[in-house]
Amino acid sequence: MSNNGLPFKALDALPLFASDQEIAVAVVGRKHATHWRQSVLPELERIGFPVADTAHLGRAVPLVRKFYETYFGITAGFAMAKPSGEKKTWAPKRQRKTS
Repeated sequence: MSNNGLPFKALDALPLFASDQEIAVAVVGRKHATHWRQSVLPELERIGFPVADTAHLGRAVPLVRKFYETYFGITAGFAMAKPSGEKKTWAPKRQRKTS
């Protein structure tokens, strides 16, 4: 599987269908995998994290990658907004207009 330049190298090393433990290690590392599986995964499932496929004994890794691309806004690009909803464009200090 190609990661198309995206930072999912650990997910790329997994089989097409992977266990929750394998996905947890790929996403947060071995040290935090248990916490992720027990506390974070149920919350992510509520917002659309791919369900386990009983026929394949795991979750589809390409769908997990797609979930995270959407979750972090990677497919839509990165946009910064102020709490008011106003878009903020960063410019180097010397190019900023002062009002």
